[in-house]
Formats: sequence, C-alpha cells, structure tokens
Amino acid sequence: MSRTVTVGLDGSPESRAAAEWAAREALLRGLPLKIVHVTEPAPVLLAQAPQVGPETSQRWIRPVAPGAAEGIRLRHPGLEVLTEQLTGPVTEALCEAADAAELLVLGSRGLGGIGGFVAGSVSLAVVSRAARPVVLVREGEQAADEHRTDPAGVPSTATPYRPVVLGLDADHPDDTLLEFAFDAAVRRGTPLRVVSAWPETAASCYRFPGDAELQDDLERSHRTALAEALRPWRQKFPGADVIEASRCGSAARAVVDASHDASLAVVGRRIRTGSLGAHIGHVTHAALHHIGAPVAVVAHL
Repeated sequence: MSRTVTVGLDGSPESRAAAEWAAREALLRGLPLKIVHVTEPAPVLLAQAPQVGPETSQRWIRPVAPGAAEGIRLRHPGLEVLTEQLTGPVTEALCEAADAAELLVLGSRGLGGIGGFVAGSVSLAVVSRAARPVVLVREGEQAADEHRTDPAGVPSTATPYRPVVLGLDADHPDDTLLEFAFDAAVRRGTPLRVVSAWPETAASCYRFPGDAELQDDLERSHRTALAEALRPWRQKFPGADVIEASRCGSAARAVVDASHDASLAVVGRRIRTGSLGAHIGHVTHAALHHIGAPVAVVAHL
C-alpha cells in the first residue's frame, strides 16, 4: 500500500494549521493525504488524566468538523485526500497511524507567553514514541510563512522558500536524519543550513598560554568532522545548496538561533528502550518549545 502524509485532526486551530501544512507537504512529495481522527472512550480518558489533560481530551472526543476533508480538496486541487476514524487511546492510535505513513503531522498550540511552544501532552507523547518522522506545526502557521518576503517586505507564496535547518551531531551523524533534511530542502528548492555545535572546554573558563591555539584546533577538527559527515550526502543530492554552520557552545541554542528564518527545522530523536520519561533529548526539546517554524522530529538508532 502506498504511504501517505498523515495528519491528526481534532478540530482545534493548531490541528487545522497542521492539516493545511500536511496538504502542502503531500503535494510536494506526490503522496496522498490521510486525515485521521481518534475517538477515545471517556473512561479511558479519565484513567489517563495525569498524561492527557481534560482540555486536550475533550478535543479528541469531538468528531472532526464536517467537511474538513472536502475543504482541503477544494483548497488543494489534485490532492488525493483520505480519511480514517480510529478508536482507542489517542497516543497509541496516532503512533500506529505514523507507522503506516511517510510522516505524521500534528498541531502545537503556538507561541506561548514565555516565548515558547505549548506543544501539548498528546504531541509530546507521540513525538517521544513514534518510529516515523513527526512534524509539529504551530497554531496560525500559513503557507506564506514558509517563504521569504517579497520586495515590499510581505510574506508571499510567490517567493522562494526560507531555508531548511538541520541540527546535527557531527560526531554521530545519522543517515535517516540527513536524508530527511536533504530531501526536504531539495523538494523546496531552498538551502539546507546544517548546524552543529561543539562544547567549550573546561579550560576555556581560564586564560592560559596556548588557549587560542587549542581553541583553533578544536574548531578545525569539528569543521572537518561536519564536512566529512555531509560529503556523501552532497554527492547523493548534487543539486543541494548546503550551508555548514559550526558553533562553539550550546547545541540547543545554536539550532534555535539558526531557525529564526527557517521554513522547516529538522532535529533527531535517538530511539531508546527505557520505560521512564519522554525520550526526546534536550536539543529536540528546545526546538519543539522555542522554534516558531514547523519542526520535524526524526527518530533514529
């Protein structure tokens, strides 16, 4: 069966923005769009109250707004739109839907008062467990937001896409993560900005003879590691415009700062088998809470 771009729709503003983004992504990839809605029985919701808040739960109880799929078909001519009604615990159902998809798209509630995402318990739970890529889209995201402004300074879908930003550990590059980011940038015809950070040494807090030379050596070593990690992917995607950005300091801050003008930010999540906590990592956590653009989380070993 052909894979789809799948979106979880619960009727909330953020999920409607996610559905529109998913429709555009499906067209870019030449894939059908599948809209899924999960109906979770009330007793199950109450049993999971510590994990899924009542406001979120009520959203998933309500049926999908009538005509949602038809509206997307009208706004995106030529797009094949499928629908599926699922029953059961929301997180488990969405993770299963992700397994059969090219990627899963979910909504986030937008930028909160403290300057960060309110990602939502369902979205975070799915991101921490899904084996396929999951994209979180903030409330209010529009097609023009992914493009550069026109000469008058107004966002427009007639202008080129903003860059795709990839947060990469140059010492442990992952092929799944790299392929997703390169493919996303090439499909959009936009540069791929690869950001990799290396930590300051303990000695950097002090000033000893030879510190400058040591710092220069570390920087050259990291730049070389980043270039080597990207070399085979430049060859695989010869048309890709790749911008390498090696930074000293916090990896989370480097990715967030580099994504202020991104059309899409791509980060990884290492698959772990532990039973406690949402295993998303501090860089991915920062990206989900502080990047305004859609964020793709790619699970990898």
